[in-house]
Amino acid sequence: MLNKALLCLVTFAASVNILNYGGVPMGVQAQYLLGLGIGDITGPVVETNMMGYASLGQTDTGLHMRQRSRAWIVADASNSSNRVVFINADIAMGDTGIRRSIVSQLSSEFPGLYTNENIALVSTHQHSGVGGYLENLLPQITALGYVKQTADAIVAGTVLAVRRAHANLAPGKLSLGNTTVLNANINRSPSAYLANPAEERARYQFDQDKDLSLLRFDDASGNPRGFLSFFAVHGTSLYENNTLVSGDNKGMAAYLYEAMVEPSAMPGNNTFVAGFTQSNVGDTSPNTEGAFCESPGQPWDGQPCEFEHSTCGNKTEDCHGRGPGFRISDFESNRLIAQAQVDGAKTLMSQTLPAVSGPIQWVHTYMNMSFRSFTLPNGTTVQTCPPAMGFSFAGGTTDGPGAFDFIQGDNSSNPQNPFWEIVKGAVTPLPSPEQVQCQSPKPILLNTGFAHSPYEWSPSTVDIQMLRVGNLVMLIIPGELTTMAGRRLREAVRTKLISSGIIGDDAYVVIAGPANTYAHYVTTREEYAVQRYEGASTIFGPNTLDSYIDKYTSLLPFLAPNASGSPSSDPAPQDQTSKAISLQTAVILDNAPIGESFGRVIADVQTTSPYHAGDTVVAQFVGANPRNNLRLEDTFLTVDRLVNGDWQAFRSDSHPSTKFQWLRTNTILGFSTVNVSWTIEDGTPCESMFQFLLVCLLTRSQPDRTVFLITAMPNHCLAPFLPSSDTRPPLRPHDDSQRLIPPVANMNSSY
Repeated sequence: MLNKALLCLVTFAASVNILNYGGVPMGVQAQYLLGLGIGDITGPVVETNMMGYASLGQTDTGLHMRQRSRAWIVADASNSSNRVVFINADIAMGDTGIRRSIVSQLSSEFPGLYTNENIALVSTHQHSGVGGYLENLLPQITALGYVKQTADAIVAGTVLAVRRAHANLAPGKLSLGNTTVLNANINRSPSAYLANPAEERARYQFDQDKDLSLLRFDDASGNPRGFLSFFAVHGTSLYENNTLVSGDNKGMAAYLYEAMVEPSAMPGNNTFVAGFTQSNVGDTSPNTEGAFCESPGQPWDGQPCEFEHSTCGNKTEDCHGRGPGFRISDFESNRLIAQAQVDGAKTLMSQTLPAVSGPIQWVHTYMNMSFRSFTLPNGTTVQTCPPAMGFSFAGGTTDGPGAFDFIQGDNSSNPQNPFWEIVKGAVTPLPSPEQVQCQSPKPILLNTGFAHSPYEWSPSTVDIQMLRVGNLVMLIIPGELTTMAGRRLREAVRTKLISSGIIGDDAYVVIAGPANTYAHYVTTREEYAVQRYEGASTIFGPNTLDSYIDKYTSLLPFLAPNASGSPSSDPAPQDQTSKAISLQTAVILDNAPIGESFGRVIADVQTTSPYHAGDTVVAQFVGANPRNNLRLEDTFLTVDRLVNGDWQAFRSDSHPSTKFQWLRTNTILGFSTVNVSWTIEDGTPCESMFQFLLVCLLTRSQPDRTVFLITAMPNHCLAPFLPSSDTRPPLRPHDDSQRLIPPVANMNSSY
């Protein structure tokens, strides 16, 4: 890793326009120093509630693909201390506590370089990752409280990603472009979108954004090192019935692109870093076939859901969105939505894009949204509200329907179910008349802004942040903007950037979020009045969007080239993790059955017929609990290939073709099993011999153990698997010190 002395050397070399890069003196024409990195953030993949759907029954049972954080650093080559850090993490949303820990570690390790102001923690908003890491109580409820192991994994892997990006800072060039991506998203609340003014809607072809924007990172010679793209589509390709940890469509897109560029690199060990980050995602869905009723035996079975409320027979539970591969599986839908984004990025990466030039600037402040008073452009004074969730919040969406008698779009004056009127007061304090008026027309179900016990249920103070790289301005948003809300905010910011002379007509504005703090949704005032899920989850009331527009535009002078000073700020939110409650039990017992050992093969691979591409190789072992060791920067399994007498890792638990599935078979005695599977891809090399390698985790007090199971020749052109009595080449021993991903100190300069 570059130490501070080496960083100073790089800075000095840049200042005199020459850098010895890779041993070759090179004239530096680039304005920027660029760094890219990646880190493993996969938390406990079993016995932990997943984050996104808030479904108590969605407890993870294994791993499909590891979660990762990717980091991009852009520094001014003439003043390298002037820099910004953009982090794109495979998590459901940014969090104040997680960001606080990341900032603390980085600012301590790199004093004066990485601060609370210039680090942005953005999420892919995927719904198939490990939960329990957010510091406020409401999103912790289904996770049975705070899960420190999840939070620690996210922090450790994210800090590592930034370290790696810092270690390979080098002169480079940036360019920017956009393209249209069709068939990758739809609007899941079209009835709310239609409430926006007709003349405003007429300016746009679609009721959701189809543009994919891409910031390309090249080295000083113009060779691509990676990119950061922005596209709005929910991370809900994998439904809440999925219990395998994965990265959903944006994590899959990153894997697909990185594997395409470096096909021989193991995931996470790639030098090219592909970023698929989220934009104004609020009302988008990847379930592009639309929402249909799944109500066997009912006359409406198979019919489109009711338009206004997304119901089937006046209930929400049976209304489900369908992805493009729904006839095959959610995983196929996930791949198709990912591939559409990959194709859009490929289109732009194959072109010569307009160069980015100009200063590096940033601005960050805190804004307390509880009864924040401000003035609209027409002179009217309005205010935001303390947080509250509406009844339609419990109705869910077509991506993840709610339950009971909650439906979307229910903001009538008719009395709600009296049972819920009683229950809501038992869960959170009943709203005051002032809060009721402020949140109107939202009927309040959970008055979370007034729920402070045992700690804060929802955030009241949010991060407001912008990063500027030349003519590109990134709005780092602490929530989920709907399509039209995002359009209004982008337009307001761009208009003021140009009119105030901060940036010229080439000003380009993108939205990234939900980031830093999770403050739920942001709708337009018109959409809020409809009170579908997004409006009911706009926690700060009907003036939320206007408050953000007011604040972000007021901070634009701090992005001017010669700006100085810092904006005024409300107090930072208090740390909630020190008060956190966790009801998740630790791994108490983890045993192999009597007479058996961890890793013993229970069900071997079949050896009676040849394997073909598309077939799945499966083996079952005596298991142990993966919570004992997360194996960050490593793997729970590999498929090894014999090459010239040596075993080489061919697939790991980060490849979408493998699955690691764990099952507790006896809770009292602590027994479990592990299923390891590999679906053979097209193009798998012929005339090869393969083996499964299962890393078997023992109890916390015992060391890890590695168990091998040989599989051979999984291709139609070869014979069936050899019987176990056959003579085989020696197995590749698994050495924990020889990790799949080398430590930073051993990386080459191009990583």
